[in-house]
Amino acid sequence: MTLQELRYVVALADAGHFGHAAEACFVSQSTLSTQIKKLEDYLGVALFDRSLKTVTLTPAGREIVDSARHIIEEANRICEFSKQTRDPMVRSVHLGVIPTLGPYYLPHALPLVHEQFPKLRLLLREEMTPHVLAHLNEGKLDAGLLALPLPDDNPAMETVPLFSEPFFAAVPADHPLAAKQEIHIDELVHAGLFLLEEGHCLRKQALEACQLEGLDNEEIRATSLETLRQMVGMGLGVTLIPALAGMQSHDVGTRVALRPLASPGASRIIGLIWRKRSPVAPTMEALAKFLKNKLPPGTSEQN
Repeated sequence: MTLQELRYVVALADAGHFGHAAEACFVSQSTLSTQIKKLEDYLGVALFDRSLKTVTLTPAGREIVDSARHIIEEANRICEFSKQTRDPMVRSVHLGVIPTLGPYYLPHALPLVHEQFPKLRLLLREEMTPHVLAHLNEGKLDAGLLALPLPDDNPAMETVPLFSEPFFAAVPADHPLAAKQEIHIDELVHAGLFLLEEGHCLRKQALEACQLEGLDNEEIRATSLETLRQMVGMGLGVTLIPALAGMQSHDVGTRVALRPLASPGASRIIGLIWRKRSPVAPTMEALAKFLKNKLPPGTSEQN
């Protein structure tokens, strides 16, 4: 049994297709198939059910693949250890970022990170929170830039809050609420408040931060912050927008007015998360410490 065979098995488990797994491993399909069959013969058990259109794991295969993932991660930790002794900031990091944050925070953070750590490569993948967490658990991502708290407490994960980002009320510029210095949540609800559709973590965060039980009267639910902003600009209703997204909206002041909320503490917490035993843990600790000292405008420190 070799480490490479375990990598082939994990690749096939993830892809569910011999051809796709072979491409991911940069080998021929016959090579991958032969090596996996060799491992199955050595172990004396079938790891995959090949009778279906999609290759699936057998019950024994699921257990073995879970163990294989841990073995591969430990092997990667050994390989990375020597690099860390020289400089943990000289490496590539696969970072998952939620779409309600990436376009607004990364233009601030990435230039600062590059200037401070010029040999650190952040390979970004924009995904919803459940996908980032799943890919972190599977080792497909090294870290995540997410809104906290997370849906589930995972003791295998390290979580570091970076900053607190307040919510703002976004209303049409010609709306009567635009004349107010601050807006109460109940005023937004009565003015036709709409939020992102179900499945977006920002929707749940906004409801919780503003102490709303739920909205049953929404006629429109958007799939992105930009769609929300455009609908507000067209006078279709009002919404809640995180501070960083509001600051980068081009039509704020012309078609959309942003106003502070009267409710104290209506905000979300942004943080970094990574696996505690990951090879990149020292890198992420240094990166988190750096970012905590480089707050974007409109946010506040979060301990």
